[in-house]
Amino acid sequence: MSLAESPAPSSAQSPASKQTPSESSAPEGAAPPVQLLPANHLTETVLPVRPALIDRGSTARVKPGMLAELVGSGSAQAVVLSGRQALVSDNSLVLLNAAELAGHLANTPYAPEHVIYLGSALAGSDLDAGTELVLFVLPLQFEVRAEEFEDHVAGIPSDAQWAGFRDVAARLNATDTALFIEASAIANWHATHTHCPRCGTPTQPEAGGWVRRCPADNSEHFPRTDPAIIVTVVGPDGRLLLGGGGPLDARNYSTLAGFVEPGESLEQAVQREIGEEVGVRVTASQYLGSQSWPFPASLMLGFTATTPDTEARPDGVEVTRARWFSRSELQDAVLSGEIVISSRLSIARSLIEHWYGGVIQDAADSA
Repeated sequence: MSLAESPAPSSAQSPASKQTPSESSAPEGAAPPVQLLPANHLTETVLPVRPALIDRGSTARVKPGMLAELVGSGSAQAVVLSGRQALVSDNSLVLLNAAELAGHLANTPYAPEHVIYLGSALAGSDLDAGTELVLFVLPLQFEVRAEEFEDHVAGIPSDAQWAGFRDVAARLNATDTALFIEASAIANWHATHTHCPRCGTPTQPEAGGWVRRCPADNSEHFPRTDPAIIVTVVGPDGRLLLGGGGPLDARNYSTLAGFVEPGESLEQAVQREIGEEVGVRVTASQYLGSQSWPFPASLMLGFTATTPDTEARPDGVEVTRARWFSRSELQDAVLSGEIVISSRLSIARSLIEHWYGGVIQDAADSA
């Protein structure tokens, strides 16, 4: 059981209410005893944790020849990605038999640049538990037209199309969402890390596509993730500070965010980024949750922060507009169409609604 799931101690059993020898009533004239919070105290305001749906098989994938053996077995299903777009049909990722797909694409301009192990479906996913999944990254997108299926790939639904994650994310189930994000992240890494950073030699994929090794100096290189903080800033009167970039008359407002710099803690990054972007001081911050956003390689780390300031000064570069909202002001502005806030797919929306204390109705909800 995690700390967030642990039941709060009753008042009768609270460590803060119990007296230990060092906390017993002080002798007359002595300083009063210190009142302590319960041990391992954690404020009950974290975002809910979404369970993993795919077992990435970090132990299994390091076995030499594992990936070729899996694809050749005929039991694995393949996600197809090209140019940061995946094959989608009827609001779902298209999954194809990996062995048949490899055979159809061999010796064509569409033969995959990379075949990568994604993992196996866990119980609770939208796939049968144990379903093995691989990723085919193609150099070109073949035309998805019925008359060309026999030339390249069999089994593609007639309504299949290439689509980016943002285009279809709102319609995908949780398992397809997880697969699309994982596939995008690892494909982006392969596309941008083709050579050894030490000597410039082209590297070779290993471990099911999760390691690249330099044949010249034998160094190993692993997928990278760039941490970025994303923050709801709350003023002394409880109002929320949102900002936006671009034209001054733009309607989009969201939480503030920025990358963590080398040698910096997350909390320091929160303090620095908020000060740089909107000129307010952060006096306290608390981590709430995270979201992978591999476009190209970010991990968004969600915080809420407090400030004693009531005036924001946008930097005019990353943030051109900043505005304070009470809960009623924010809901009214969204419903009227005066402003547009982040979609429900994003951690930004989760953070905003965490501050709000419930679901914020969009203008489209009442249409």
